[in-house]
Order: sequence, then C-alpha cells, then structure tokens
Amino acid sequence: MPPTVEKALRIASASGSVTDRRYGFASLARDEDVSFIVGDWMSEYNMTARGGSKINIKSGSDGEYEQCFVESITPALPDLAKRGIKVAVNAGASDTKKLHDIVTRLVQDLGLKLKVAWIEGDEVFDIVQKGLGSGSTFRSLTTGKDISSWGYEPIYAQCYLGAWGIVEALNEGADIVLCGRVADASPTIACAAYAHKWSRNDLSQLAHAFVAGHFIECSTYVTGGNFSGFKSLPGKSLELSFPVLEIEHDGTFVISKQQHGDGVVSVDTCKAQLLYEIQGPYYYNSDVVAELTNIKIEDAGKNRVRVSNIGFRKAPPTTKVGITARGGYQAEVHYFGCGLDIQKKAEMLERQIRHHLVESRYHTLKFRINGSCPINPRNQDAATVDFRIFAQSKDESALSMENFLRPCTDVIMQSYPGATFAVDSRQALPKPYYEYWVALLPQSEVKHVAHLSFSGKSFQIPPPEDTEDFLYEQPSWETENPVSISSWGRTTFAPLGYVVHARSGDKGSDANVGFFTRNDDEWDWLRSILTVNKIKELLGDDYTGKPILRFELPYIRAVHFLLKDHLDRGVSSSSTYDVLGKNLAEYLRCKHVDIPTSFLERGKI
Repeated sequence: MPPTVEKALRIASASGSVTDRRYGFASLARDEDVSFIVGDWMSEYNMTARGGSKINIKSGSDGEYEQCFVESITPALPDLAKRGIKVAVNAGASDTKKLHDIVTRLVQDLGLKLKVAWIEGDEVFDIVQKGLGSGSTFRSLTTGKDISSWGYEPIYAQCYLGAWGIVEALNEGADIVLCGRVADASPTIACAAYAHKWSRNDLSQLAHAFVAGHFIECSTYVTGGNFSGFKSLPGKSLELSFPVLEIEHDGTFVISKQQHGDGVVSVDTCKAQLLYEIQGPYYYNSDVVAELTNIKIEDAGKNRVRVSNIGFRKAPPTTKVGITARGGYQAEVHYFGCGLDIQKKAEMLERQIRHHLVESRYHTLKFRINGSCPINPRNQDAATVDFRIFAQSKDESALSMENFLRPCTDVIMQSYPGATFAVDSRQALPKPYYEYWVALLPQSEVKHVAHLSFSGKSFQIPPPEDTEDFLYEQPSWETENPVSISSWGRTTFAPLGYVVHARSGDKGSDANVGFFTRNDDEWDWLRSILTVNKIKELLGDDYTGKPILRFELPYIRAVHFLLKDHLDRGVSSSSTYDVLGKNLAEYLRCKHVDIPTSFLERGKI
C-alpha cells in the first residue's frame, strides 16, 4: 500500500533518558523539518523506582510518571500544534493515565487543539500474580533460574508493549500518544508503520524501523555521546545535536541530525550505537525480530549514514516483563587511601571492620578498592584511592548508624597510615532499594488498549498471531579461519582501544560489549584475536565463570559479546559502580593486546 506521506518521513528523537537535556524537545519542534518527535524516558531503573513509588507513596503525587517530560514538552506544545508535528513517547512510567490527564489540561490551558491519547497494558502485576499462583516459573532471562529461587516478594510488574497501540491512536487522529513501558524503539516503529501504512506482516520494513528506533532511542548517543572516538568530535561538544531519521517506504533509512549544535553522525558513531545493549544476532521486539548479522552501515554524505540489509524473523508470542520486589535497604561508607601499599591498607581496614560488624545480618557486604596510585603521581589527588564498604540487608536496623556506620568509622584510630573516611555520611544511612527480575510473559495475556479521550473511544490491540518462539540462548560462534598474528609482522603490546572502538551496556544483569575496527584490513586481526577465551582473559578478576556468547557482524567489522549475569543483579540493586555496564567497554579497551605496529602507526583513536 502506498505511504500516506509524499515527502521523506523524518522522525526526530528528543530524549534518551530522564536525565537528557529537557530543552531538546522545544528546539526540535521549533526548528526542524520533521513529521514526528519521539523520545525515551524509560529504563530498568525507573521501572523499579516508579513502580515502587506507585506502591509506596500517597495518591495524588507525581512520583509515578516522568515529570521531566512535562517540563520538556510544555514549551514545545505551541510549535507542535502550529507545525502539525506528532509525538509518541514512553514517559508515562507507572501511571500513563495520570500523565495523559496532565498533558491534556496543559493543551486546554494553552487553547490548543492537540488531541492526546494514551496506551494501557504495560502494568501486568495482576497477570504475574495469577501466573505465580498457577505455577508459572517466570524463568529469568539473565540467569536461567526460576523465580521461586529469587527469595523476594513481587510488588509490581511491567511488560514491554509493541507499536500497534500507538499506530491505532495515530490512525484515529491523535497528535500526542503517551505510553508507559512500550519498548524503546516502539514509538519509531509506530510512526513509520502509520505513515507508510505497513501491516503486521511487513516484517522486513518493521525490522528496519525497529533498528532505526534503536539508533535514536538514546538520542545523542548516535551523534557523538558515549563515543570512544570522542576526542575527534568537531566543536566543543557543548550542545550535541539530537538525531533525525529519514525512513523510506521499504524500511531502509538514513540517520542524520538536527541542523544546529555540535556532534557528528558518522559510520563509526552509528556502529557504536548499534552495538549498544543488543543481546546477540537476534534483536527482539514484541512486533518483530531483527536479524543483525549482515547489517550494512554506509556513509551517505556529511552527517548522513544509510542503514540497510537487516534480516527479520516473526514476532515472538511472548514479551519481556520486569518484576519488581522490595530488596530491603542499602548503605555505603567510603575511606580514602593514599600512596604506597594500597592493597595492604585496604586489607587491614577490611579485617578491622569485619571484626566489628555482625556479618550474618547482611545479604550483601562488599569491600572494594576503586582506583590505584600511579607511579610517581603528579599530585596527592592522583595518588588517592577510594575504599568502598557497601552493604544490603532486609533488616533496616542492620544498617542503622549504631550497627553499620559507627562500626565502620570507629576503627579509624587503629587503622592504616593516613586513614580517612568521607565526612559526608549521607550514603551511610539506610535507604530502600529494589530487586528486579526479568522474564517472559505471553502477549496473549496482556490487555493492550489505545485510549482516545478526545473521541471517547478505546481500541483493544490484539497480540501477534503468526509467531516464532523466543530463543533463550542465541547463536554463538567463534570466527572461521582465524589468521595468525604473525601475518601482520611486527606487533606492539598496547591498549586495545588505541585502534579499536567499543560500546557496552546492560539488560537486567547481563552486560554486552561490541568492538569494531576503523579500517578494512584490521578486521581479520580483530575477529581472530577477540575470542571468548580472550575476553575472559581481558576481564581478569571480573570473570567469574559465567557464560559469554559471541557473534560477528562482518559488514561493519564488529565482534559482539554477551556476558551473562555479569552486573550483580542489575541497575537497581547492583553493588558495583558500573551499574549500567557502560564502562565495561572502556575497561576492556584499556587492556593490552598484541597490535600490529602498522595499525598503531596510523594514529591512535
């Protein structure tokens, strides 16, 4: 069927998280030639935080939806109305109806004619409770264990909805479609499917739109943010441009950026974003599965990159569900060590503190050294290292000042030379935290509804009928016909990141990391050296024996690894600093490997 748009379909992204720049929405609505603006305000962190808020706080607060979205869209509303730009976002968090009512009042107060719709169905705690009662195992997507082994009582659950509720709302005339936990890319899929009149069976087009949405769902991550090549970015990177998609009727697309601002859209920034938070060659969405192995990412001009050749599979009969539980309480104390004998100083402090704590009261108690003192440091700050004592307990009193903070600090007078604790002890007092469990839920059990308050109508969205089962373990393989390192002649033992880009991220407690080269002749070296065993070696003490899966994307010279259950339960409960897995790539890039000297002579990244 021919598309409903004659000009190129252009979709801008105004947000990649709740902490993105809030004025981006207004600038796009005012200045850019786009038909749609989408944005992502949801993450596993605020799924647990907002869900917990909905359970815990008093009715009438705004803790259940993303208030920062209201701040973002309010100044944009007049330009959205004036220029006919439609909006689809997932800022509803755990109360999309409440956000809908607020935005509707804003529109009315401004005297605008914008029609606001909202999508229901992501909140599925009742369905999860029913499943638990009937013996559903809710097998973890990260550990493979049944939920009966978890040890926590669920209080909230949210599943990932697809695009078709948004499509229905747009078909009925909605200008703004507000969602809760739709998948990050679902607003983009919906805008393209609506504009191009795709059906559920147009799997190739949907797969391309799905990946297009992935490229822009983190806003400026594709225009230079979180980019290992950041030193080469033009300008001062004070205001990175937000990305803009141009999606053709066949689903292939070009990534570009808004006219004003810093940053760049290049083949490398796009490769980096593609590799962020994927889980293997099959990238799952409620409406389609994108097969990534043979994807092509090609230069199409200044700040323009064309993406094509994405494979597809049928939608799964299931969708991902995140289940939240009260984990208990957590607190942390920080000491500082300086100069020589850092390891021995930390060991002394740990012995002394453990002696004064009742360890049985904590289900998590971690002592960590963060940082190191360089040889002949240039100043005292450079020589200073953080000693972190992190604890979690189901019993709040175990983390009281008397039972945790004071036993940690009262050893100072008998401890290592220079012992100093952080005088700001606010983190040392107990605060609630949440545990998070990721599993699957049949789409047939989800009540997916598009609500059109401007017309008084609601539409039930059926689940996909022609499906293909979800693969709990994706294909994994080592490279074929590896090439000996001696083929490149002289080598230098140097940081991998001198010549290799990388990006990493999280999904639950899984971490992923993808690596890619700058030049074609470096590909055989990269795919040959980066085996699963090599990644285990590079991880060092961080490798704990859990599975690592590997696949290659040869057309973009990339190798991807999925590290199962690497992140200590995930963002809401992790005891590590890298709660989102974003620094895994930078850690591995600093590890030394044998690099052909000729590659290094081209210059460092």
